Amino acid sequence: VHALAYAGTPMCFWPAPGIPHRHTVVDVTDELAKDAAARLGFEHYSSDWRKVVEDPEIDVIDIVTPNDSHAEIAIAAAKAGKHIISEKPLARNAAEAKTMLDAVKEAGVKHMVAFNYRRTPAVALAKKYIEEGKLGKILNFRGTYLQDWSADPNSPLSWRFQKEKAGSGALGDIGTHVIDFARYLVGEISDVNAVAKTWIGERPIQSGGLDKLGTVKADGDVPKAAVDVDDEFMTLVKFENGAVGSIEATRNAWGRNNFLTFEIHGEKGSLVFNYERRDELQVCFSDDPADSRGFRTVYTGPAHPYGEGLWPIPALGIGYGETKIIETYDFMKSIAEDTKVSPDFEDGYQIAVISAAILESAEKGQWVNLSK
Repeated sequence: VHALAYAGTPMCFWPAPGIPHRHTVVDVTDELAKDAAARLGFEHYSSDWRKVVEDPEIDVIDIVTPNDSHAEIAIAAAKAGKHIISEKPLARNAAEAKTMLDAVKEAGVKHMVAFNYRRTPAVALAKKYIEEGKLGKILNFRGTYLQDWSADPNSPLSWRFQKEKAGSGALGDIGTHVIDFARYLVGEISDVNAVAKTWIGERPIQSGGLDKLGTVKADGDVPKAAVDVDDEFMTLVKFENGAVGSIEATRNAWGRNNFLTFEIHGEKGSLVFNYERRDELQVCFSDDPADSRGFRTVYTGPAHPYGEGLWPIPALGIGYGETKIIETYDFMKSIAEDTKVSPDFEDGYQIAVISAAILESAEKGQWVNLSK
C-alpha cells in the first residue's frame, strides 16, 4: 500500500508537490527483494538496508518493517540526512521512541508516523467540525478498534504476538490508531485506568516469515510457543481539557473485521464514525429543528477535506489505499514546502507514553497519571 501511494499521489493530487521515484525496495533476502521490486514497481532492490540508507540518490526512507527494527533504521536514516516515514507504532516502547525523536530533531529532517486512518476524509471532516465549534465543548470520546483475525487459536505465532519484536499486542498494533484519533480530535490524554487480557496463551510456531494476519491456519498437532502480549485492552481516559472517555481494542472479536470507530459528544452536538463505512460521518447538532433532530449521514466527496484530489461524486468509495495516498501527499508537501507534518515522531512518542501508562495501569489495577 505504501508503494501504491507513491505511484498514486501524482495521479490524485496534481500538480504534485514532487514526483516520487520508487528507487529501492529492501527485504530480508535478495530473492524476496527482487520479487518485491518487480511487483511493486521499484527500480532497484537490496537486502542491505544500511547501504540503501547511505545512498545519496535517496531522499526518503519509508520504514514498514516489524517494530523491533524501527529505531535502528530511523536513527541511521536521520544521521544520513534522510526524511523518514515510519509505520506505527513508532517503536516497541516509549524509551525507544524517544531515541528516534531525538535523532530526527538533531538531524533536522522531516519525520512522520503512519497513522493513516486520520487521513480518511470523514475523519478530517470531523476535525473540521470540531475546530469550527459545531460541537461546542467536547464532553466525551468513545473509541474502539475491534478485529477477529487472531480469534482462532490456530492462527500462527507471528511477530505481532511476541513482545520482543512487537512491544505490545492489540494495544500497539491497533489500539494506537484509536489513541491517535483521541488526541487528534479531542486533545491530550492526562490519565488512564485500564485492563488488559491475553486470551490465547500459545499459538502454532510460524513456519515462514510472511505475516498474513490470520488468513493461514495451522493444521494438526504442531509445535506451539507462548504469547506474551495483550490480545485485548480497554481503558477509561481523562483529557487535559476536562473531557472523559473510553478506548478499547481487541483482535479476538468474532464478526468484527476492521471495526474502527469513534463517537464524540459535545455540548452542541455529536459525531459518529465507523471505518467499515468510511465514506460516512454521522452528525447531530443541537440547533437542528426539534422535529427533525437526530443523526443524519454526511457522505464525503468533493466538498470535504481532500475532496479536490479524490473521486468527483460523494460516496463513490474511499479505500484504505486512498488514505495512504493522502498521507503520502501530505508528507511530500511538507518536504517540498518545508512545513511541519502531523502526526510526526513527537506524536508517535507521546502515543508510546500513553501506551506505557495503559499497560502500567492494567498491571497495577489503578489510575495512572501521565504527568508523573
